[in-house]
Amino acid sequence: MRIVIAEDLLLLRDGLIRMLTDTGHTVVAAVDSGPDFERAVLEHGPDLSIVDVRLPPNFRDEGLKAALAVRAREPRAPILILSQYVERTYAAELLADGNGAIGYLLKDRVTALDDFLDALDRVAAGGTAMDAEVIRQLFARNTRDRGMNALTAREREVLALMAQGLSNSAICDALTLAPPSVEKHIGNILSKLDLPPSDNTNRRVRAVLAYLNQ
Repeated sequence: MRIVIAEDLLLLRDGLIRMLTDTGHTVVAAVDSGPDFERAVLEHGPDLSIVDVRLPPNFRDEGLKAALAVRAREPRAPILILSQYVERTYAAELLADGNGAIGYLLKDRVTALDDFLDALDRVAAGGTAMDAEVIRQLFARNTRDRGMNALTAREREVLALMAQGLSNSAICDALTLAPPSVEKHIGNILSKLDLPPSDNTNRRVRAVLAYLNQ
């Protein structure tokens, strides 16, 4: 996989390069600012980009703004946000387009290399990889949405696991549920969020992100 990294901390940036290289990937560019990230993506057309939220010069939300700019040009460009922070406003805008190929992981909660590499693969393949804490904070800002409020506690649990990129079988294992039960919960979620079948829309992704469009 060809990867662009946007991370201002030298040690972390070099650590990511070594880790990705050692696991068979190619880092085609490693930059430390939003504008450099946009240029690197335009030049290299990577299979995946890993971007921090806060980059120079202001260390606020430059990384997310750059990611939004990239997605405006290439709506399906795979991007994994890797940060210490949940920046809700721009994260919601980035996630809400429904195109998938998006991840948001918190640095201090990435504890297993295999899980991190699996998240990279899911995002590069067009799926999602969301940290549970990111989902919790984004859900918290949308408690007035009627579709979300219609979900039961169990349906919210299932949706949170869907948001992390888990398959139906993995959700069964996590919640100790039989496959028909998980399928029923997912069907209820899609119905309550008004997501009918479509040939050109990933309903699982839309289910995770629909509330962000309110």
